[in-house]
Amino acid sequence: MTSRVMVVGAGSIGLFVGGKLAVAGADVTFVGRRRMLDEITASGIRLTDLDGGDDSLPADRFHVATEPDDVGSADLVLIAMKSAATAEAVRDLTGKIRPGTVVLSLQNGIGNDTVIREILPNCVVLAGMVMFNVVHHEGGRFHRGTQGVVAVQDDPGLAPFLGVFEQAGLALRRYPDLRPVQWAKLLLNLNNPINALSGRPLREQLADRNYRRCLSLAQREALTVMNRARIAPARLTPLPPAVMATLLTVPDGVFRRVFGRVLAVDPMARSSMADDLELGRKTEISWLCGEIVGLGAMVGLPTPVNQRLIELIVAAEQGDRRTWTGAELLEQLRAAHASGR
Repeated sequence: MTSRVMVVGAGSIGLFVGGKLAVAGADVTFVGRRRMLDEITASGIRLTDLDGGDDSLPADRFHVATEPDDVGSADLVLIAMKSAATAEAVRDLTGKIRPGTVVLSLQNGIGNDTVIREILPNCVVLAGMVMFNVVHHEGGRFHRGTQGVVAVQDDPGLAPFLGVFEQAGLALRRYPDLRPVQWAKLLLNLNNPINALSGRPLREQLADRNYRRCLSLAQREALTVMNRARIAPARLTPLPPAVMATLLTVPDGVFRRVFGRVLAVDPMARSSMADDLELGRKTEISWLCGEIVGLGAMVGLPTPVNQRLIELIVAAEQGDRRTWTGAELLEQLRAAHASGR
């Protein structure tokens, strides 16, 4: 039987995942902003990736809507908008969604599933994370620029959908407890503000030792407060998070030789935060560095590096846009770290 899927949040991630499911035979409806819906209705959706994959989805193979009025017919709902919009978007589902419907959060940060569960207590709400980067190109093209999987909290409710995800090339990696994975992904996402402030593609930015030193400072600070809070992040990289955070600082040549897989990124891939700043949108900084600052306050430890990254991103959101060199940004974060404020 065809799975009926509604994607709430038709951005790059939602359109890539939902588009792949539609290619695999699911009946998919995308709910999002009119600008994006008009684009994909006019051009269809093209899904490409750094491994050479290339799928085209004509506009008659999916549905679009600006409001989730037809959510009552959905078997699976994917929540894929920015974290700040979660509560408002999910409230629009109340009174329309069927009790028992599986609702899967595919969002950055910690706790979006908790927010959704409080609003939709009669649904099967599960945490999930998309572990790869997707870049939007004009004309309805969405390009997966990094390696990665879709990680989810395991639940019997997922059973009817495992086949279509696998056929879509997005076989779900299931975990009994997704929280350690979410914290590990958060550590990786601390690079998002650094990438956004650098103004460079991810591969170019990560190849620069000074930018990696910035990431190391942010990650080591985060690991310190996680340790105080007795949070053990999962291992998502070739080495444990604490070791990887330290080895980010090795010289560029050594990093390329030893950690070449980290740089196996499409040349044009950028963080979603960089895209948000370019489009004049609010970023998810409060759900990334803000999580670390909040946790630090909870356990009584200062988090000046992550706080300074928040300040720089907020300034950029408010119009103070500039491109920071690795040396300039490192100076800012080292000064914050030294002040301990």
